[in-house]
Amino acid sequence: MKLIWISEGIRYFFHRIRVKNRGYKCYSGDAESIMEQIIEDCWDRKKQYFKVSTGHYLEFWTRDFGLVIDHLINLGYEDEVRKTLEYALEIFSKKNKITTTITPSGITYDFPCYAPDSLAYLTKALVALGDKKLINQHRDFLNSQIKRYFDIVIDKRTGLVRKDRHFSTMKDHAIRESSCYDNCMTAMLKSNIEKLGLKNPFKKYNYEELIKNNFWKKNGFVDDLSGNNTFTGDANVFPFYCGVFNDKKLWKTCFNKIKELGLDKPFPLRYYYKQTKEHEMILLEFLAKNWEHENVWPMLAMPFFEVLEKFKCPELKGYLNQYRELIEKNMTFIELFTPKGKPFKTLVYCADEGMLWSAVFLDMMKNY
Repeated sequence: MKLIWISEGIRYFFHRIRVKNRGYKCYSGDAESIMEQIIEDCWDRKKQYFKVSTGHYLEFWTRDFGLVIDHLINLGYEDEVRKTLEYALEIFSKKNKITTTITPSGITYDFPCYAPDSLAYLTKALVALGDKKLINQHRDFLNSQIKRYFDIVIDKRTGLVRKDRHFSTMKDHAIRESSCYDNCMTAMLKSNIEKLGLKNPFKKYNYEELIKNNFWKKNGFVDDLSGNNTFTGDANVFPFYCGVFNDKKLWKTCFNKIKELGLDKPFPLRYYYKQTKEHEMILLEFLAKNWEHENVWPMLAMPFFEVLEKFKCPELKGYLNQYRELIEKNMTFIELFTPKGKPFKTLVYCADEGMLWSAVFLDMMKNY
């Protein structure tokens, strides 16, 4: 595991050197044209899968692919989506496990440990594609992974994600106790299982009640069950993104909290509104200080924008225009920004470029 991290990290480091010496690869045209070119470049024609970026994230990441799946299909990439799922499922089934990542050489690994959202996003992708042949081909494997998830992740007494074990999440550097995000992923997984007709060990749990009763604190959802009661960007977006709640009034309260804390500034979206010691981070964070505290994550903006679109919020157009200007200014799609709106970098790491996430923004911008 550590050897894989090292080999992958070396590629990230060489990308840092390249960007320092030559800058990011720039694309010509307006924002829409730039994003179209990025998506094309993210398609690995030789191995037939969507990689996460044109920079150093050359791997298949289950989470990232699940986040963009619907938009890739909307943009006409259904065939490439199918081939990507075939590629991932073939490798996962041979290894008998679903992980966060598949390296370009076909090695599977979790960063930094087992991630509940891997299975949640993979089943989300299968629901979106709707390929019954592919589902039936891997039915036994998928059922075995659902059982594995249930055994590893769930506190059988409560139905909630276990508090006594650290799981990798979208905010993978954070060590949390039964995060709101992971519980929302479990709720989404339960829904996906029902749609796919797979074995469902979650039937007896009502996640709408569980999440409302355990994470709602007056005017927003808190990050986890540690008792810190911290309001975060992901905790107040994913209950709606995952379909746990569809109450516009409830969303408005959470949206107001996000704006009150300035999590949408200078543009969406941030996990935290300040640096905090309330949540311990994994040891590797020293290589990329403040990675998931107050920095701006376009990846987190994607589900945020989907929720805004779902509830027909007029603010969405203004946010999309911010990203349009940002993409045209940088002439690519940058992974991560500082609170001052500058591309993130340290001595050994710099924000990646040419993100596949472009698909979400391109699909949405076509309507605004």
